[in-house]
Amino acid sequence: MVQSGRVKTEGDELYYEVRGEGDPLLMISGGNGDAGFYSYVADILAEEYQVITYDRRGNSRSTRSDPQNFEVSQQARDAVAVLQAVGHPSAYVFGNSGGAIFALEMAARHPQAVKAMVIHEPPVVRVLPDAEKWQRFFAGIYRTSFRFGVQMASFRFNLSLSIPFSAFKSVPKDFQKRVTEANNERFLIRHEMLPSVNYMPDIERIKQSGVKMIAAAGKMTLDKRKYYGRTAPILAAKLGCEMVTFPGHHLSFFDMPQEWAAVLRDALHRMSR
Repeated sequence: MVQSGRVKTEGDELYYEVRGEGDPLLMISGGNGDAGFYSYVADILAEEYQVITYDRRGNSRSTRSDPQNFEVSQQARDAVAVLQAVGHPSAYVFGNSGGAIFALEMAARHPQAVKAMVIHEPPVVRVLPDAEKWQRFFAGIYRTSFRFGVQMASFRFNLSLSIPFSAFKSVPKDFQKRVTEANNERFLIRHEMLPSVNYMPDIERIKQSGVKMIAAAGKMTLDKRKYYGRTAPILAAKLGCEMVTFPGHHLSFFDMPQEWAAVLRDALHRMSR
């Protein structure tokens, strides 16, 4: 069963979903996503955890107050607000892509709310040796959205991800319909993208926080040396934490949920010892 609710925080209402019982596991979606990002794996993990997913501020069923100045720090506070609304002072935290960036900020600024954390393919391009190349790339996507439209900009961005077509065939229909109608893509390109990719995690503060952490990336992502996967081993080295390889690619929770969820469960078990 899926229970839903809303929490009002900092001028917006955030929609969230709760599945299962047990230790709380908060799963933070990346750009263009919402609670439906993780519906397949949330159903699997709910056999052991109370899985909490939500539509981030500005996306899908959560509200989008104008003017909207996107802040990574606010996204971290939103995650804490959702946890508190469900009744938990802390939880295991998983973040994919942009969601992993917000999770890193959560570890730095709100460590009391984190039992342990898995960050999966965070596009923190500033840690890469060719950081300037990728910062120029994303700035170009942003400019393209104004010169040629959001659809063209999104096309350029999606090409850089190299997600197999099989993943898109596995996307839940209700999720796809919802993010399209809410125009999450436009919000990602125009508001979320630059603040996220220009974010630099506070490595020393995270290390001092004592939060247990695992950095992760998909095998296909690592084999193709995609920018969002190259960050994971670099962050693991900087943070002094374990690096775990997940099956598949950037969004493999869609097309291989059983195998993917098994690796996440194993990572959480190791950090809980």
